[in-house]
Amino acid sequence: MKIRIIAVGKVKENFLKDGILEYEKRISGYSKIEIIEVDDSKVKDNPNESEILKVINEEGKRILLKIKDSDYVINLDLNKKEMDSIEFSKFLNQKLVENGASITFVIGGSYGLSADVKSRANYSFSLSKMTFLHQMTRLILLEQIYRAFKILNNEIYHK
Repeated sequence: MKIRIIAVGKVKENFLKDGILEYEKRISGYSKIEIIEVDDSKVKDNPNESEILKVINEEGKRILLKIKDSDYVINLDLNKKEMDSIEFSKFLNQKLVENGASITFVIGGSYGLSADVKSRANYSFSLSKMTFLHQMTRLILLEQIYRAFKILNNEIYHK
């Protein structure tokens, strides 16, 4: 099994780095896990719509360079359907079985994902209707992947 996460930007806060490393370690007992960071694009304060679109498209090109033609791609998108942890565990299991035990999650930058990245996705879902820092989203996704494996293996984990 292999799970890849392609994420825009570097994690700067130590508390997030520590949490991410902890969940990578926990997940490694169930699956190979790889996090691929792509550079975020710099933008001035109070950018206009065309500047934001330029950033989204630049980041999108960098994301797409990391995706293989054979990858099953799942985008995290605030505007898509949410799943609870049980639904997500079933979904994750189904996609791992259907796709040769390999899937790629994509986390966009501060302004979201480009149209090209969105159209490349095989599936998209939302972690929450709340907005999270994209760096924090990485930790939340890892925790939910770990929780999914615990659920699938009928192992005890905090509710």
